[in-house]
Amino acid sequence: MSPQVFHLPDLGEGLTEAALVRWMVAVGDTIAVDQAIAEVETAKSIVELPSPYAGIVLALHGEEGASILTGAPVIEVGSGADAGAAAAADTSAVGVSGSRDASADSGSAATGSAASAEHEAYRQEEQAGSGNVLIGYGTGAGPAKGRRRRRGDASGIAQAAPEAGEAASAAVAAVDAAAGIAAASHSAPSTGPVAVRSPIVRRLARELGIDPRSVTPTGHDGAVTRADVLRAAEASTSGAASRTPAPDPESNASSAAPRATGPLRVLRTEPFTPLRKAVSAKLSQSRAEIPEATVWVDVDLTELWELRPQMAVPGERPPSLTALFARFTLLALQEYPLLASRLNDRGDEITVFDGTSLGIAVDTPRGLMVPVIHRAEHRTVAELDGDLRELSRVAREGRTPPEQLRDSTFTLNNYGGFGVDGSAAIINHPEVALLGIGRVLERPWVVDGRIVARRIAQLSLVFDHRVCDGGYAAGFLRTIVDLLEHPLRAYPRV
Repeated sequence: MSPQVFHLPDLGEGLTEAALVRWMVAVGDTIAVDQAIAEVETAKSIVELPSPYAGIVLALHGEEGASILTGAPVIEVGSGADAGAAAAADTSAVGVSGSRDASADSGSAATGSAASAEHEAYRQEEQAGSGNVLIGYGTGAGPAKGRRRRRGDASGIAQAAPEAGEAASAAVAAVDAAAGIAAASHSAPSTGPVAVRSPIVRRLARELGIDPRSVTPTGHDGAVTRADVLRAAEASTSGAASRTPAPDPESNASSAAPRATGPLRVLRTEPFTPLRKAVSAKLSQSRAEIPEATVWVDVDLTELWELRPQMAVPGERPPSLTALFARFTLLALQEYPLLASRLNDRGDEITVFDGTSLGIAVDTPRGLMVPVIHRAEHRTVAELDGDLRELSRVAREGRTPPEQLRDSTFTLNNYGGFGVDGSAAIINHPEVALLGIGRVLERPWVVDGRIVARRIAQLSLVFDHRVCDGGYAAGFLRTIVDLLEHPLRAYPRV
C-alpha cells in the first residue's frame, strides 16, 4: 500500500487555515480510522482532527503553534512496509551524511525509560477525557487506542524543544530535555488517569507549566477545571517566591545594576490566532463601513435589584442581571425593529426581520466571541437565563458550534463584570446596533428631592446612523430604561 496523505479539509465558514495546537500522535504510532491525531484551532473553536486513514504514522507536517492552510498535507499514513522503507531511507541518509549527533543519541537512550513511563501516564490521562471532535467528514465510535506523545509540558520538553531552523542549538536543547525528563522521573507525583475534559484546560496547563497529575480536581465529575489549574499555578508561584531569600538592602545599594537605557529590546513576536484574525477583520470592517453614533443614559436599577432574588424558583438561582437586560431589550426591540435589522452592502436597503437573533458578547480564554440565541423574542427570562449560562460555558470551553456563531441581528454586551461603567463599543458587523451595560454601583441619587443611595448602571447604545437617527435610538434606550426602572409594569410580558 502506498502512503496516504491526509490534507486539512475545509473546516467550514470558508476558513482558509487553522492553527495547530498540538499533535496527539507521533511518527511510528499505529493509528485507526477516526482516531484523533491533532488539536487545531479555527476562528470558531478548538477541535480534534480525526484521521480518515489507518496505519502507521510516517510523517507529521507542521509545528505546534504554526498555521496549516486548508488543503495542505497534515499527516502521512502507511503500512508496515512503508514504515520500514521510510526507516531504511532515514538510516541510509544518516550513513551517507555521517552527521548524526552522538550527544543526541546518548540523551535519547538515557531518557528512554523515563519518557516511556511519562508517555503511558499521559496516554491514560488523555483517555480519561475528551474534547471536541471535528464534525464534517465523520468520526466513528471514538478514538481507538494508540500511542501519543507529550510535548510542551512541565517536564521541560517545551523549554528544550528547538525552534525551527535553530539547528545550532538543537544538541544543547536535547541535552537539556534529557536532564529535565530525568529530574521529573524522580519528582513526578503519583501517576494514574486524570480527567482533563477540556482542551482549553489542557492547553492552559501546558502554557503555565502545570502537570495535571499534580492538580487536585474539583470538577463535579472528578475532572480538572480551569480554576484548578490557575490555583496550582498561583501556589507554584507563591512557593517559589517564599523560597527566594530576601534581598539585602546594603548589598543591593553597592551592587545594583545600572538602569537600562536606549531602545527597547523585543521580547517576542506573536502571530494572530485564527480567532484573533477573524475578530480583527470584523472590527476593521465595522469601523471602515459603519458611520456609528452613541447615546447613553444612567438607569436606576434599585427596584429590579431588590426584586431579582424573589424571582428565583424554589431551590434554584435567581435569573442573572444579563438575562433580565436581555428580556427587556427584546421587548424594546419589538417597538424599535430597525435596530435589529440589516443594511445591504450598497447601503441603500434595510432588511427588517420578524424577530431577533440575540448575540451575547462572551470573554473567553481564546478571545471575544458572540454566540447567538436564535428567535430570542420567544424566550422567557428563565429560558434566557439557562441559555446564557450554557452559551457562556460552551464558549469558554471553545466548543461553540458554528451555527451558534452566525446570523445574529443585535448584540448585548454586559461589560460591567470587568469593573467599567461605559464603553465606545464597536458594532458587530453586519448588525446595526449594540447595547452595552456597565457595572451596577451604589451611588447617591436624588429621589423626591432627597439624596438617597441607589443601584445605578450606565447603558450605552451604539447604532448605525444610516439606519436611524438619534431620536429613534434615544426612544429605544428610554424604553429599556423605563422597563428596568419599573420592572413590574412589564410583568405580564416577561
